[in-house]
Amino acid sequence: MTPIAVTIAASDSSGGAGIAADLKTFSALGVYGASIITALTAQNTREVLAIEDVPADFVALQMDAVFSDLKIGAVKIGMVRDQAAIEAIADGLVRWSQTNVVLDPVMAASSGKQFLSEKAIEAIKRVLVPRALLITPNLAEAAALLRAPIPSNQDGMREQGERLLDKGARAVLMKGGHSAGSQSADLLVGPNGVTVFAADRVPTRNTHGTGCTLSSAIAASLAKGLDLAEAVRLAKRYVTDALVAADRIKVGQGAGPLHHFHESW
Repeated sequence: MTPIAVTIAASDSSGGAGIAADLKTFSALGVYGASIITALTAQNTREVLAIEDVPADFVALQMDAVFSDLKIGAVKIGMVRDQAAIEAIADGLVRWSQTNVVLDPVMAASSGKQFLSEKAIEAIKRVLVPRALLITPNLAEAAALLRAPIPSNQDGMREQGERLLDKGARAVLMKGGHSAGSQSADLLVGPNGVTVFAADRVPTRNTHGTGCTLSSAIAASLAKGLDLAEAVRLAKRYVTDALVAADRIKVGQGAGPLHHFHESW
């Protein structure tokens, strides 16, 4: 059986993040990718110019079209801004009995542009976080979910991950890409403890779509039947290798994408 994963996220007109990054990641990792679009963006490697949300009923219709026909092995959820669409996605996950769900709570662009309103953040916490197998916040996103300061070390990351478990998350990957130090350490926090996945920090400006790529790489391995810890380990390695190779491709005038197809090009 062909492994299939679906991404529920926004487009990226420059091709580096969102739906584009997710589908490239699925393909690079040998998984067939389907997509459900939550918003259209006008953006490039330098800035996000505009966002148009897809109506909630059309998001739900996309979900029904995909899940009624394709045997989905895993779901990745990225940026969704509309409260009604967030609730429609949660209802769709229940309607189609989807439990292999990776939630990447995208709240802002790497350029700093804020995407989500407070109402949308509260809706994500209320209806999507409890339905996800894993949530993958960066340090700023975890702090926003908890209304807390951004953690400054691994002890703080661990503590916030455990607090997110208390709020209904089944497992949390606290991403340390925005932390200081020579290594980028991600903490997988679950009910049975914490596992640290560390890699040397890669000196490149081409990091556009890194978070999207990591969460979709995890979903790809889940679609293949791997367990969560192994899926995170392989995803961390894939993203690190894609960052190491990122400067081999020249895309845009700002923060370019990582190299999703570094093993095959």
